[in-house]
Amino acid sequence: MAGGGAGVAKRLGTLLSGLMECGAFCGIIFGWASLVFVLKDLRYFEDLCQTNFTLSPNHTQLHGCNRQDEQFSLVFTIGSFMNNFMTFPMGYIFDRFGTAVARLIAISLYTCGTLLVAFSTPDLAVLLFPAMSMLSVGGILLILTNMQVGNLFGKYRSIIITLYNGAFDSSSAIFLIIKVLYERGLSLQAMFLFMAACSAWHLLRTIFLMPRTRIPYPLPPAYNYGLRCPGRSQSYRTYEEKRPPGEAGPEETPLEPSAPRGPAPAVASFRSCALSRVFAWHVVWLSAMQLRHYLFIGTLNPLLLLLARGDTRLVSTYTNAFAFTQLCGVLCAPWNGLILDRHKRDSTPHPDGALGALADLRSSVLSLVVTVTQCVLFSVCAAVPVLPVQFATFVLQVLSRSFLYGGNAAFLAIAFPPQHFGKLYGLAMALSALVALLQYPCVALVQGPLHGDPFYVNVGLIAVVLVAYVSPMVVARECQRRAKELGAAGTPLTAPAGAETSH
Repeated sequence: MAGGGAGVAKRLGTLLSGLMECGAFCGIIFGWASLVFVLKDLRYFEDLCQTNFTLSPNHTQLHGCNRQDEQFSLVFTIGSFMNNFMTFPMGYIFDRFGTAVARLIAISLYTCGTLLVAFSTPDLAVLLFPAMSMLSVGGILLILTNMQVGNLFGKYRSIIITLYNGAFDSSSAIFLIIKVLYERGLSLQAMFLFMAACSAWHLLRTIFLMPRTRIPYPLPPAYNYGLRCPGRSQSYRTYEEKRPPGEAGPEETPLEPSAPRGPAPAVASFRSCALSRVFAWHVVWLSAMQLRHYLFIGTLNPLLLLLARGDTRLVSTYTNAFAFTQLCGVLCAPWNGLILDRHKRDSTPHPDGALGALADLRSSVLSLVVTVTQCVLFSVCAAVPVLPVQFATFVLQVLSRSFLYGGNAAFLAIAFPPQHFGKLYGLAMALSALVALLQYPCVALVQGPLHGDPFYVNVGLIAVVLVAYVSPMVVARECQRRAKELGAAGTPLTAPAGAETSH
Protein backbone atom coordinates (compact mmCIF):
# COMPACT_ATOMS: atom_id res chain seq x y z
CA MET A 1 0.00 0.00 0.00
CA ALA A 2 1.37 3.37 -0.94
CA GLY A 3 2.51 5.90 1.58
CA GLY A 4 3.93 3.40 4.06
CA GLY A 5 0.60 1.81 5.03
CA ALA A 6 0.12 -1.84 5.85
CA GLY A 7 0.71 -3.82 2.67
CA VAL A 8 -1.20 -6.81 1.36
CA ALA A 9 1.32 -9.25 2.88
CA LYS A 10 0.90 -7.76 6.36
CA ARG A 11 -2.87 -7.70 6.14
CA LEU A 12 -2.96 -11.31 4.93
CA GLY A 13 -0.54 -12.24 7.71
CA THR A 14 -2.91 -10.65 10.23
CA LEU A 15 -5.89 -12.44 8.68
CA LEU A 16 -4.30 -15.91 8.55
CA SER A 17 -2.64 -15.69 11.96
CA GLY A 18 -5.95 -14.55 13.45
CA LEU A 19 -7.69 -17.47 11.77
CA MET A 20 -5.14 -19.82 13.32
CA GLU A 21 -5.59 -18.19 16.72
CA CYS A 22 -9.38 -18.47 16.63
CA GLY A 23 -9.26 -22.01 15.24
CA ALA A 24 -6.84 -23.40 17.80
CA PHE A 25 -7.63 -21.58 21.04
CA CYS A 26 -10.75 -19.41 21.31
CA GLY A 27 -13.69 -21.82 21.64
CA ILE A 28 -12.12 -25.02 22.94
CA ILE A 29 -14.63 -25.35 25.80
CA PHE A 30 -17.28 -26.34 23.26
CA GLY A 31 -15.40 -29.58 22.66
CA TRP A 32 -16.29 -30.43 26.25
CA ALA A 33 -17.75 -33.86 25.36
CA SER A 34 -14.32 -35.07 24.22
CA LEU A 35 -12.57 -33.80 27.36
CA VAL A 36 -15.24 -35.34 29.61
CA PHE A 37 -14.39 -38.74 28.13
CA VAL A 38 -10.75 -38.23 29.22
CA LEU A 39 -11.66 -36.85 32.64
CA LYS A 40 -13.95 -39.80 33.35
CA ASP A 41 -11.14 -42.17 32.47
CA LEU A 42 -8.92 -40.26 34.93
CA ARG A 43 -11.70 -40.66 37.56
CA TYR A 44 -12.48 -36.98 38.07
CA PHE A 45 -15.54 -36.57 40.37
CA GLU A 46 -15.75 -40.36 40.72
CA ASP A 47 -15.99 -39.99 44.51
CA LEU A 48 -19.58 -38.78 43.96
CA CYS A 49 -20.63 -42.13 42.51
CA GLN A 50 -21.98 -45.24 44.19
CA THR A 51 -19.44 -47.97 44.90
CA ASN A 52 -21.38 -50.65 43.01
CA PHE A 53 -21.09 -49.38 39.43
CA THR A 54 -19.59 -51.60 36.72
CA LEU A 55 -16.24 -50.72 35.15
CA SER A 56 -14.89 -51.46 31.71
CA PRO A 57 -11.32 -52.86 31.33
CA ASN A 58 -10.00 -49.27 30.99
CA HIS A 59 -11.82 -48.26 34.19
CA THR A 60 -14.44 -46.15 32.39
CA GLN A 61 -18.01 -46.44 33.66
CA LEU A 62 -20.32 -48.47 31.50
CA HIS A 63 -23.63 -47.12 32.71
CA GLY A 64 -22.57 -43.70 33.90
CA CYS A 65 -23.11 -41.98 37.18
CA ASN A 66 -25.78 -39.33 37.47
CA ARG A 67 -24.02 -37.26 40.13
CA GLN A 68 -20.76 -37.35 38.21
CA ASP A 69 -22.55 -36.36 34.99
CA GLU A 70 -24.31 -33.51 36.80
CA GLN A 71 -20.97 -32.24 38.10
CA PHE A 72 -19.42 -32.27 34.63
CA SER A 73 -22.54 -30.57 33.29
CA LEU A 74 -22.20 -27.90 36.00
CA VAL A 75 -18.57 -27.23 35.01
CA PHE A 76 -19.67 -26.69 31.41
CA THR A 77 -22.70 -24.63 32.44
CA ILE A 78 -20.58 -22.23 34.50
CA GLY A 79 -17.84 -22.09 31.85
CA SER A 80 -20.28 -21.39 29.02
CA PHE A 81 -22.11 -18.84 31.20
CA MET A 82 -18.86 -16.99 31.87
CA ASN A 83 -18.04 -17.20 28.15
CA ASN A 84 -21.09 -15.08 27.44
CA PHE A 85 -21.74 -13.06 30.57
CA MET A 86 -18.21 -11.67 30.87
CA THR A 87 -18.27 -10.56 27.24
CA PHE A 88 -20.07 -7.35 28.26
CA PRO A 89 -17.39 -6.05 30.67
CA MET A 90 -14.71 -7.35 28.30
CA GLY A 91 -16.41 -5.54 25.41
CA TYR A 92 -16.37 -2.35 27.47
CA ILE A 93 -12.65 -2.80 28.16
CA PHE A 94 -12.06 -3.35 24.44
CA ASP A 95 -14.04 -0.23 23.47
CA ARG A 96 -12.52 1.90 26.23
CA PHE A 97 -8.87 0.79 26.35
CA GLY A 98 -8.30 -0.78 22.94
CA THR A 99 -6.91 -3.98 21.50
CA ALA A 100 -3.59 -4.24 23.33
CA VAL A 101 -5.04 -4.02 26.85
CA ALA A 102 -7.90 -6.41 26.00
CA ARG A 103 -5.53 -8.99 24.50
CA LEU A 104 -3.13 -8.85 27.46
CA ILE A 105 -6.05 -9.61 29.78
CA ALA A 106 -7.17 -12.44 27.48
CA ILE A 107 -3.69 -13.96 27.33
CA SER A 108 -3.34 -13.83 31.14
CA LEU A 109 -6.70 -15.55 31.66
CA TYR A 110 -5.99 -18.18 29.03
CA THR A 111 -2.57 -19.01 30.47
CA CYS A 112 -3.94 -19.34 34.01
CA GLY A 113 -6.78 -21.57 32.77
CA THR A 114 -4.50 -24.01 30.95
CA LEU A 115 -2.14 -24.18 33.95
CA LEU A 116 -5.04 -24.96 36.30
CA VAL A 117 -6.12 -27.89 34.12
CA ALA A 118 -2.50 -29.06 33.82
CA PHE A 119 -2.06 -29.20 37.60
CA SER A 120 -5.52 -30.53 38.44
CA THR A 121 -5.96 -34.10 39.71
CA PRO A 122 -8.98 -36.25 40.61
CA ASP A 123 -8.52 -35.00 44.20
CA LEU A 124 -8.38 -31.39 42.92
CA ALA A 125 -11.14 -31.76 40.33
CA VAL A 126 -12.69 -28.56 41.66
CA LEU A 127 -9.96 -26.67 39.77
CA LEU A 128 -11.91 -27.42 36.58
CA PHE A 129 -14.47 -24.78 37.55
CA PRO A 130 -12.15 -21.72 37.48
CA ALA A 131 -10.07 -23.27 34.68
CA MET A 132 -12.94 -23.62 32.21
CA SER A 133 -14.23 -20.15 33.11
CA MET A 134 -10.82 -18.61 32.44
CA LEU A 135 -10.45 -20.47 29.14
CA SER A 136 -13.93 -19.30 28.12
CA VAL A 137 -13.45 -15.63 28.98
CA GLY A 138 -9.92 -15.53 27.55
CA GLY A 139 -11.10 -17.17 24.32
CA ILE A 140 -14.09 -14.89 23.77
CA LEU A 141 -11.93 -11.83 24.37
CA LEU A 142 -9.38 -13.05 21.82
CA ILE A 143 -12.03 -13.49 19.13
CA LEU A 144 -13.59 -10.12 20.04
CA THR A 145 -10.28 -8.40 19.26
CA ASN A 146 -9.90 -10.43 16.06
CA MET A 147 -13.25 -9.63 14.45
CA GLN A 148 -12.11 -6.09 13.65
CA VAL A 149 -9.65 -7.61 11.14
CA GLY A 150 -12.60 -7.69 8.73
CA ASN A 151 -12.32 -3.89 8.55
CA LEU A 152 -9.03 -4.32 6.65
CA PHE A 153 -10.80 -5.99 3.71
CA GLY A 154 -13.70 -3.67 2.82
CA LYS A 155 -16.45 -5.46 0.93
CA TYR A 156 -15.38 -8.85 2.37
CA ARG A 157 -15.93 -7.62 5.93
CA SER A 158 -18.94 -9.84 6.79
CA ILE A 159 -17.33 -12.88 5.19
CA ILE A 160 -14.22 -12.48 7.35
CA ILE A 161 -16.24 -11.89 10.54
CA THR A 162 -18.22 -15.08 9.91
CA LEU A 163 -15.03 -16.93 8.92
CA TYR A 164 -13.45 -16.07 12.27
CA ASN A 165 -16.56 -17.19 14.12
CA GLY A 166 -16.47 -20.43 12.15
CA ALA A 167 -12.86 -20.91 13.24
CA PHE A 168 -14.06 -20.28 16.82
CA ASP A 169 -16.52 -23.16 16.38
CA SER A 170 -13.85 -25.42 14.86
CA SER A 171 -11.53 -24.86 17.82
CA SER A 172 -13.76 -27.19 19.83
CA ALA A 173 -12.02 -30.01 17.95
CA ILE A 174 -8.87 -29.28 19.99
CA PHE A 175 -10.30 -31.37 22.82
CA LEU A 176 -10.77 -34.20 20.30
CA ILE A 177 -7.06 -33.98 19.51
CA ILE A 178 -6.33 -34.06 23.24
CA LYS A 179 -8.57 -37.13 23.60
CA VAL A 180 -6.86 -38.95 20.74
CA LEU A 181 -3.37 -38.10 22.01
CA TYR A 182 -4.37 -39.18 25.51
CA GLU A 183 -5.46 -42.54 24.13
CA ARG A 184 -2.02 -42.77 22.47
CA GLY A 185 -0.32 -42.34 25.84
CA LEU A 186 0.32 -38.58 26.15
CA SER A 187 -0.53 -37.13 29.56
CA LEU A 188 -3.21 -34.48 30.05
CA GLN A 189 -0.74 -32.37 32.01
CA ALA A 190 1.85 -32.29 29.21
CA MET A 191 -0.73 -31.25 26.63
CA PHE A 192 -2.10 -28.37 28.70
CA LEU A 193 1.40 -27.18 29.60
CA PHE A 194 2.08 -26.99 25.86
CA MET A 195 -1.09 -24.93 25.41
CA ALA A 196 0.07 -22.59 28.18
CA ALA A 197 3.40 -22.13 26.39
CA CYS A 198 1.51 -21.12 23.23
CA SER A 199 0.64 -17.86 24.98
CA ALA A 200 3.95 -16.56 23.63
CA TRP A 201 2.38 -16.79 20.14
CA HIS A 202 -0.57 -14.63 21.24
CA LEU A 203 1.80 -12.09 22.75
CA LEU A 204 3.94 -11.79 19.60
CA ARG A 205 0.83 -11.38 17.47
CA THR A 206 -0.44 -8.64 19.81
CA ILE A 207 2.81 -6.71 19.40
CA PHE A 208 3.43 -7.06 15.66
CA LEU A 209 0.12 -7.82 13.93
CA MET A 210 -2.58 -6.00 15.91
CA PRO A 211 -3.30 -2.29 16.56
CA ARG A 212 -2.87 -0.74 19.97
CA THR A 213 -6.40 0.70 19.86
CA ARG A 214 -8.78 -0.45 17.08
CA ILE A 215 -8.95 -0.89 13.32
CA PRO A 216 -11.33 1.79 12.00
CA TYR A 217 -14.10 1.30 9.45
CA PRO A 218 -14.07 2.56 6.78
CA LEU A 219 -10.29 2.29 6.56
CA PRO A 220 -8.39 5.60 6.29
CA PRO A 221 -5.75 6.13 3.56
CA ALA A 222 -2.39 4.43 4.14
CA TYR A 223 -3.55 2.93 7.44
CA ASN A 224 -0.86 1.03 9.36
CA TYR A 225 -0.78 -0.85 12.66
CA GLY A 226 1.43 -2.99 14.87
CA LEU A 227 5.00 -2.47 16.03
CA ARG A 228 7.53 -1.71 13.32
CA CYS A 229 11.23 -1.94 13.97
CA PRO A 230 12.93 0.47 14.29
CA GLY A 231 10.46 3.01 15.57
CA ARG A 232 7.02 2.81 17.05
CA SER A 233 3.62 1.78 15.76
CA GLN A 234 1.72 4.21 13.58
CA SER A 235 -1.91 3.87 12.72
CA TYR A 236 -5.26 5.59 13.17
CA ARG A 237 -7.72 5.47 15.95
CA THR A 238 -11.35 5.22 15.01
CA TYR A 239 -12.84 8.58 14.07
CA GLU A 240 -15.22 8.57 16.99
CA GLU A 241 -12.58 8.44 19.74
CA LYS A 242 -12.20 11.64 21.74
CA ARG A 243 -8.83 13.16 22.58
CA PRO A 244 -7.55 16.46 24.00
CA PRO A 245 -7.44 19.25 21.36
CA GLY A 246 -4.15 19.44 19.53
CA GLU A 247 -2.84 16.21 21.05
CA ALA A 248 -2.02 13.28 18.79
CA GLY A 249 -1.12 9.87 20.19
CA PRO A 250 1.39 7.57 18.54
CA GLU A 251 -1.37 5.79 16.65
CA GLU A 252 -3.17 8.94 15.50
CA THR A 253 -0.51 10.30 13.16
CA PRO A 254 -1.83 10.11 9.56
CA LEU A 255 0.61 8.54 7.16
CA GLU A 256 -0.58 10.73 4.30
CA PRO A 257 -2.56 13.99 4.25
CA SER A 258 -6.29 13.69 4.45
CA ALA A 259 -8.97 16.06 3.27
CA PRO A 260 -10.46 18.42 5.86
CA ARG A 261 -13.46 16.90 7.59
CA GLY A 262 -16.65 18.69 8.43
CA PRO A 263 -18.68 18.25 11.62
CA ALA A 264 -18.98 14.64 12.74
CA PRO A 265 -22.36 13.11 11.81
CA ALA A 266 -24.86 12.41 14.57
CA VAL A 267 -24.55 8.88 15.92
CA ALA A 268 -27.18 6.92 17.85
CA SER A 269 -26.36 6.60 21.55
CA PHE A 270 -25.52 3.27 23.15
CA ARG A 271 -28.67 3.54 25.27
CA SER A 272 -30.94 3.97 22.24
CA CYS A 273 -29.28 1.00 20.55
CA ALA A 274 -29.57 -1.25 23.61
CA LEU A 275 -33.25 -0.34 24.18
CA SER A 276 -34.34 -0.75 20.55
CA ARG A 277 -36.77 -3.47 19.44
CA VAL A 278 -34.24 -4.68 16.87
CA PHE A 279 -31.64 -5.36 19.55
CA ALA A 280 -34.14 -6.84 22.04
CA TRP A 281 -35.48 -9.39 19.56
CA HIS A 282 -31.99 -10.14 18.35
CA VAL A 283 -31.08 -11.12 21.92
CA VAL A 284 -34.14 -13.43 21.96
CA TRP A 285 -32.98 -14.89 18.61
CA LEU A 286 -29.51 -15.54 20.01
CA SER A 287 -30.63 -16.79 23.43
CA ALA A 288 -33.16 -19.35 22.20
CA MET A 289 -30.77 -21.05 19.80
CA GLN A 290 -27.77 -20.80 22.10
CA LEU A 291 -29.68 -22.58 24.89
CA ARG A 292 -30.46 -25.41 22.48
CA HIS A 293 -26.78 -25.74 21.49
CA TYR A 294 -25.40 -25.48 25.01
CA LEU A 295 -27.77 -28.11 26.37
CA PHE A 296 -26.85 -30.48 23.54
CA ILE A 297 -23.10 -30.06 24.05
CA GLY A 298 -23.27 -30.22 27.85
CA THR A 299 -25.35 -33.42 27.89
CA LEU A 300 -23.91 -35.19 24.85
CA ASN A 301 -21.86 -37.73 26.82
CA PRO A 302 -24.75 -39.02 29.00
CA LEU A 303 -27.07 -38.91 25.96
CA LEU A 304 -24.72 -41.13 23.97
CA LEU A 305 -24.31 -43.45 26.95
CA LEU A 306 -28.10 -43.78 27.10
CA LEU A 307 -28.57 -44.40 23.37
CA ALA A 308 -25.55 -46.73 23.18
CA ARG A 309 -26.74 -48.61 26.30
CA GLY A 310 -23.42 -48.09 28.08
CA ASP A 311 -21.15 -49.29 25.27
CA THR A 312 -18.13 -47.01 25.84
CA ARG A 313 -16.48 -47.97 22.54
CA LEU A 314 -19.59 -46.85 20.68
CA VAL A 315 -19.73 -43.69 22.79
CA SER A 316 -16.09 -42.97 21.94
CA THR A 317 -16.77 -43.43 18.22
CA TYR A 318 -19.73 -41.05 18.26
CA THR A 319 -17.84 -38.54 20.42
CA ASN A 320 -15.02 -38.54 17.87
CA ALA A 321 -17.52 -38.12 15.04
CA PHE A 322 -19.11 -35.14 16.80
CA ALA A 323 -15.76 -33.51 17.46
CA PHE A 324 -14.64 -34.12 13.87
CA THR A 325 -17.73 -32.36 12.49
CA GLN A 326 -16.79 -29.31 14.58
CA LEU A 327 -13.76 -28.87 12.33
CA CYS A 328 -16.16 -28.04 9.53
CA GLY A 329 -17.39 -24.90 11.30
CA VAL A 330 -14.68 -22.83 9.64
CA LEU A 331 -15.92 -24.07 6.25
CA CYS A 332 -19.62 -23.49 6.95
CA ALA A 333 -19.53 -20.02 8.53
CA PRO A 334 -18.39 -18.08 5.41
CA TRP A 335 -21.56 -19.25 3.62
CA ASN A 336 -23.46 -16.94 5.96
CA GLY A 337 -21.02 -14.15 5.08
CA LEU A 338 -21.80 -14.75 1.40
CA ILE A 339 -25.51 -14.31 2.17
CA LEU A 340 -24.83 -11.10 4.10
CA ASP A 341 -22.52 -9.62 1.44
CA ARG A 342 -24.39 -10.87 -1.64
CA HIS A 343 -25.66 -7.40 -2.57
CA LYS A 344 -22.10 -6.03 -2.65
CA ARG A 345 -21.13 -8.33 -5.51
CA ASP A 346 -23.60 -6.77 -7.95
CA SER A 347 -22.29 -4.80 -10.92
CA THR A 348 -23.96 -1.65 -9.57
CA PRO A 349 -21.89 0.38 -7.05
CA HIS A 350 -22.72 -0.16 -3.40
CA PRO A 351 -24.41 3.02 -2.05
CA ASP A 352 -22.90 5.01 0.80
CA GLY A 353 -24.47 6.56 3.86
CA ALA A 354 -27.91 5.52 5.06
CA LEU A 355 -28.82 3.87 1.74
CA GLY A 356 -25.81 1.58 2.02
CA ALA A 357 -26.64 0.80 5.67
CA LEU A 358 -30.22 -0.02 4.66
CA ALA A 359 -29.01 -2.38 1.92
CA ASP A 360 -26.76 -4.15 4.44
CA LEU A 361 -29.61 -4.49 6.93
CA ARG A 362 -31.97 -5.88 4.28
CA SER A 363 -29.42 -8.54 3.36
CA SER A 364 -29.33 -9.72 6.99
CA VAL A 365 -33.00 -10.78 7.02
CA LEU A 366 -32.40 -13.88 4.90
CA SER A 367 -29.39 -14.80 7.06
CA LEU A 368 -31.49 -14.60 10.23
CA VAL A 369 -34.25 -16.79 8.73
CA VAL A 370 -31.84 -19.43 7.41
CA THR A 371 -30.08 -19.65 10.80
CA VAL A 372 -33.35 -20.28 12.68
CA THR A 373 -34.45 -22.89 10.12
CA GLN A 374 -31.17 -24.78 10.53
CA CYS A 375 -31.58 -24.78 14.31
CA VAL A 376 -35.15 -26.10 14.06
CA LEU A 377 -33.96 -29.01 11.88
CA PHE A 378 -31.09 -29.68 14.29
CA SER A 379 -33.49 -29.66 17.26
CA VAL A 380 -35.85 -32.11 15.54
CA CYS A 381 -33.01 -34.56 14.86
CA ALA A 382 -31.68 -34.19 18.41
CA ALA A 383 -35.11 -35.20 19.73
CA VAL A 384 -35.08 -38.52 17.83
CA PRO A 385 -33.85 -41.22 20.30
CA VAL A 386 -32.08 -43.28 17.65
CA LEU A 387 -28.28 -43.46 17.75
CA PRO A 388 -27.51 -43.43 13.97
CA VAL A 389 -29.72 -40.32 13.56
CA GLN A 390 -27.19 -38.45 15.70
CA PHE A 391 -24.77 -38.35 12.77
CA ALA A 392 -27.26 -36.07 10.99
CA THR A 393 -27.71 -34.16 14.25
CA PHE A 394 -23.94 -33.51 14.43
CA VAL A 395 -23.87 -32.12 10.88
CA LEU A 396 -26.87 -29.86 11.43
CA GLN A 397 -25.50 -28.74 14.80
CA VAL A 398 -22.19 -27.49 13.43
CA LEU A 399 -23.90 -25.83 10.47
CA SER A 400 -26.44 -24.10 12.72
CA ARG A 401 -23.86 -23.05 15.30
CA SER A 402 -21.45 -21.60 12.75
CA PHE A 403 -24.28 -19.55 11.22
CA LEU A 404 -25.49 -18.49 14.68
CA TYR A 405 -22.32 -16.92 16.07
CA GLY A 406 -20.96 -15.55 12.80
CA GLY A 407 -24.37 -14.10 11.98
CA ASN A 408 -24.69 -12.60 15.46
CA ALA A 409 -21.43 -10.68 15.20
CA ALA A 410 -22.01 -9.63 11.59
CA PHE A 411 -25.57 -8.46 12.29
CA LEU A 412 -24.48 -6.26 15.21
CA ALA A 413 -21.72 -4.78 13.04
CA ILE A 414 -24.27 -4.03 10.30
CA ALA A 415 -27.26 -2.81 12.33
CA PHE A 416 -25.57 -0.50 14.84
CA PRO A 417 -22.79 2.13 14.92
CA PRO A 418 -19.28 0.63 14.99
CA GLN A 419 -18.17 2.48 18.13
CA HIS A 420 -20.80 0.55 20.13
CA PHE A 421 -19.94 -2.87 18.67
CA GLY A 422 -17.91 -4.17 21.61
CA LYS A 423 -20.49 -3.10 24.19
CA LEU A 424 -23.51 -4.34 22.22
CA TYR A 425 -21.82 -7.63 21.36
CA GLY A 426 -20.93 -8.08 25.03
CA LEU A 427 -24.40 -7.09 26.23
CA ALA A 428 -26.09 -9.52 23.82
CA MET A 429 -23.82 -12.34 24.95
CA ALA A 430 -24.28 -11.46 28.65
CA LEU A 431 -28.08 -11.44 28.40
CA SER A 432 -28.08 -14.71 26.46
CA ALA A 433 -25.83 -16.16 29.19
CA LEU A 434 -28.58 -15.60 31.76
CA VAL A 435 -30.95 -17.63 29.58
CA ALA A 436 -28.27 -20.30 29.10
CA LEU A 437 -28.31 -20.94 32.87
CA LEU A 438 -31.59 -22.78 32.25
CA GLN A 439 -29.54 -25.68 30.90
CA TYR A 440 -28.66 -26.86 34.41
CA PRO A 441 -32.29 -27.16 35.68
CA CYS A 442 -33.07 -28.86 32.36
CA VAL A 443 -30.33 -31.41 33.09
CA ALA A 444 -31.66 -31.88 36.63
CA LEU A 445 -35.16 -32.40 35.21
CA VAL A 446 -33.90 -35.06 32.82
CA GLN A 447 -31.78 -36.85 35.43
CA GLY A 448 -34.55 -36.69 38.06
CA PRO A 449 -38.28 -36.77 37.21
CA LEU A 450 -37.71 -37.89 33.58
CA HIS A 451 -35.37 -40.73 34.62
CA GLY A 452 -32.67 -39.88 32.10
CA ASP A 453 -34.98 -39.55 29.07
CA PRO A 454 -34.53 -36.11 27.45
CA PHE A 455 -37.32 -36.50 24.85
CA TYR A 456 -39.85 -34.09 26.41
CA VAL A 457 -37.20 -31.47 27.12
CA ASN A 458 -36.04 -31.71 23.49
CA VAL A 459 -39.60 -31.22 22.23
CA GLY A 460 -39.99 -28.18 24.47
CA LEU A 461 -36.75 -26.71 23.10
CA ILE A 462 -38.12 -26.98 19.54
CA ALA A 463 -40.96 -24.67 20.59
CA VAL A 464 -38.46 -22.27 22.18
CA VAL A 465 -36.36 -22.11 19.00
CA LEU A 466 -39.44 -21.32 16.88
CA VAL A 467 -39.80 -18.03 18.81
CA ALA A 468 -36.55 -16.87 17.16
CA TYR A 469 -38.44 -16.37 13.86
CA VAL A 470 -39.81 -13.12 15.31
CA SER A 471 -36.40 -11.40 15.02
CA PRO A 472 -36.13 -11.39 11.20
CA MET A 473 -39.72 -10.12 10.99
CA VAL A 474 -38.80 -7.21 13.30
CA VAL A 475 -35.71 -6.45 11.20
CA ALA A 476 -37.80 -6.51 8.00
CA ARG A 477 -40.21 -3.99 9.52
CA GLU A 478 -37.28 -1.82 10.59
CA CYS A 479 -36.02 -1.84 6.99
CA GLN A 480 -39.44 -0.67 5.79
CA ARG A 481 -39.45 2.12 8.40
CA ARG A 482 -35.99 3.35 7.39
CA ALA A 483 -36.89 3.20 3.71
CA LYS A 484 -39.95 5.40 4.35
CA GLU A 485 -37.81 7.89 6.27
CA LEU A 486 -35.31 8.07 3.39
CA GLY A 487 -38.12 8.51 0.90
CA ALA A 488 -39.65 11.30 2.96
CA ALA A 489 -36.27 13.05 3.31
CA GLY A 490 -35.69 12.95 -0.45
CA THR A 491 -31.91 12.48 -0.09
CA PRO A 492 -29.79 9.72 1.51
CA LEU A 493 -28.77 10.36 5.10
CA THR A 494 -25.02 10.60 5.69
CA ALA A 495 -25.02 9.29 9.24
CA PRO A 496 -24.04 5.68 9.84
CA ALA A 497 -26.72 3.18 10.61
CA GLY A 498 -28.06 3.62 14.11
CA ALA A 499 -30.48 1.71 16.22
CA GLU A 500 -34.19 2.09 16.17
CA THR A 501 -35.11 4.90 18.53
CA SER A 502 -38.88 4.79 18.46
CA HIS A 503 -40.56 2.31 20.69
